[in-house]
Amino acid sequence: QVQLVESGGGLVQAGGSLRVSCAASRSIFSIYTMGWYRQAPGKQRELVATITSVGRTNYVDSVKGRFTISRDSAKNTVYLQMNSLKPEDTAVYYCNAAGFSRTYWGQGTQVTVSS
Repeated sequence: QVQLVESGGGLVQAGGSLRVSCAASRSIFSIYTMGWYRQAPGKQRELVATITSVGRTNYVDSVKGRFTISRDSAKNTVYLQMNSLKPEDTAVYYCNAAGFSRTYWGQGTQVTVSS
């Protein structure tokens, strides 16, 4: 079992930056792919970024060049640095761990970008 706890969401103006964090309850980065998803009101949850066990990253086109996913294995924490935020980035951001036919989710953290 893995618990994921997100933090760092909040309200920011368009063009601003925010970093959200996801703390895992144990060391899993060497065997799980970690990801950030988001869900806006009335929309389906979508994948934002992933980082694999070997550190390969991938991003949805809409955030490429603006968002960066990273991890700190010593802290069992994954980050999503979000720059040049847009109102359309407003959503609940969820942390995900996937591997060995299992998937775990955090409770989500709200990010609101005002225009």
